[in-house]
Parts: sequence; structure tokens; C-alpha cells
Amino acid sequence: MTYQSGQRIALVHTSDPHTRLRPGDTGTVRRHDQQQNIVEVTWDSGSALSMCLDAGDRIQPVTTTPPPTGGPVDEAAGWAASLQRMRAAGTEAGGTAAEWWAQDTIGARVTGDTRLAARRVLAGIDDGDPAVLDALPRFTFATEAVDTAGWGLFADVIGDVCGWFGLRIQQRDEAMTVYRDAFDTAATDRIADLCRLAASPTGVDVTHLRPDRVRVGDTGVFSGDWARTADPDGGDRFAVGFAGTLIDHWNGWAVFSCTRAVAEAIVTDQQLHRDQYRDSLRDEGVPEDELDRRVDAALADLSFDGDVIVADQRALSDDPDAIERMAPGGDSRYVVMGRNWCWEAVDPYACDRIVGDLPDPDQA
Repeated sequence: MTYQSGQRIALVHTSDPHTRLRPGDTGTVRRHDQQQNIVEVTWDSGSALSMCLDAGDRIQPVTTTPPPTGGPVDEAAGWAASLQRMRAAGTEAGGTAAEWWAQDTIGARVTGDTRLAARRVLAGIDDGDPAVLDALPRFTFATEAVDTAGWGLFADVIGDVCGWFGLRIQQRDEAMTVYRDAFDTAATDRIADLCRLAASPTGVDVTHLRPDRVRVGDTGVFSGDWARTADPDGGDRFAVGFAGTLIDHWNGWAVFSCTRAVAEAIVTDQQLHRDQYRDSLRDEGVPEDELDRRVDAALADLSFDGDVIVADQRALSDDPDAIERMAPGGDSRYVVMGRNWCWEAVDPYACDRIVGDLPDPDQA
């Protein structure tokens, strides 16, 4: 490019580390030595630093844009539109950065327990933990001066390579703040969404089923102390949770109804606990002819008799009449050990697996 005497230009970059000039500073061309590719400039700041374009210095012609025909109102509307485009671009870039982050953190190509990693990130975001938040993608200028990178970014988004140099300092700061905030917010929000999917035992977002959101009549996930374990961070984990509808509370515990498939899973899970307890007693040296009595004294025996669940707790309660029959209601749903076992609504993200169908967020 050839620069003419008297032409207005703006500094994009200078390789001189000692100059006080900064990207965005403007000046007037005195002479362009095309053989040496040196542009002599009288800068508005009073400096007379020349630009060696072959040595890494960069300048940009400043064009004069005709003022808006509608006056201040149109000018304000135009600036608002520019900020909206910066915000949209920041949002898109932040979402893309989050997707790349996920590939190396909770994606399929990552080894180790990605569900645990996702839970840790979610907890950190919810708690505002700096150690977690600082590790998430953030908009920053790592290698360039802010104003230099700002010019390039603004030019890409707005489509005007010279518009940046016509902005006031406050407008430049506002434009970059809008972009940065949109980027950071979009990145964090998208990472939270991706972590919810990665941490979910069902592979979908089940945030709407967390226990503090479950009211009578709502679908929730239910379990009890017998299924509770601890994760590596010391948090609660449940080997299994059962989907159902909360219908009542009993002594502070949950009473819920469920489908036949979920009821069968509860019966099967109870038999598994009985088998595991029997094995542990056998390992302790308890005689074979004592095993059934000991198991019955510790755990209820659940079984199906046709469509009816039979709960035998005679040995457990030392009551010969402690046999309960639980038939399905008119809606074909079961209330398994309701007002008997200490069920509670639990966080679905704390479950290793969930039995039963769960509603979509807009159906909960």
C-alpha cells in the first residue's frame, strides 16, 4: 500500500518497545519512502516516530465515515446494534470454547471417571470456587496488546477494519467488555450444561428432579440409607434410585407411587441385599442352618404373588402377623413399603443408576 502525504492513519502495531505510542493512536503521513518502505508520520501525540513496515510495524488508513443522517438517535441505535453484534459473537465464541474444553475434560476420549470430574466442575460452578472457575475458558489477550487485538476482533465482528479507530476510548472499553462478558458467561453456562449431561446417570439433564424441587404430585428419584455410599470426595452416592411420584410424607420421610417395572426393581434390589447379607454371614462362619433366620431377622423379605407384593417382616419385627400385601392402585401403580421404610427424595446426580422413566424438563 502506498501512503500519501497528508493522509490520516492509525497505529495497529509497532515493534519499537520504547515508544509511548499505542495501537489506535492516530497521526498524519509526511512522506512514504517506498524504496525503504518507511512511512514518516507526525503523530497527534507530538511524536515523530517513523514506521518501518518491513520490520513489523503496522498502520491502517483512517477513513472518515459520514455522520448518521438521523443525528444522535440514529448514532445511539447504530452503536447499540454494534454492541449487540459483539455480544452475539462473544456468546458464539464462548460456546465453541466450552465444546473444545469438554473434549479434553469430560469427553469420550478422556480416561478416568468423567462423571466424577463433571460432578466436581458442577459443584465448583455452583459454589463459585475460584480453583474451578479459573480453569474454565475465559476471554483474554494472551499474546497481543489489548487495543491491537481489540481492533482485529471488532473488525471481524462488525466488518469495518477502520471503525475501531473512530471509537472513543470509552466505546472501545465497552465493546470489549460486552464481548468478554458474553464469552465468559456462554462458556460457563455451556460447560455446566455439558457437565450435567456427563454427570447424569441417564445421559440427559435431570436438574429439574433434584429433591429440593420435588413437591407432592411431582416426579422424583427416591432411595434410602441402605443404598447410600460415599464418593471419593466424601459426598453421598446411591447405588440405585427409583423413579416415582411423591404422594405424601410420613414422619418426615417420602411416600411415593411407582410403575410395576419400578416395583419389580425394588423387590429385586431387596433380594440382592438379602443375598449379600447372607454371603457376609457365611463368610463370618455362621452355620448354613442359621443363615435364613439371621437374614429374615435383619431384612424384610419382598416377593410378588401375582400382582401383589408380599412383605414378610415377621422375624424382623418379632410379630407373627407382620405380613403386608401391597396391591396396585386403580392407576396400576404401587406404593412399595410406603409409611414403613425411610424413603427420601435424592439427587439424581448422586445415583449410579436410576430405574424408571423420567419426564423431560418441560413435563416435570
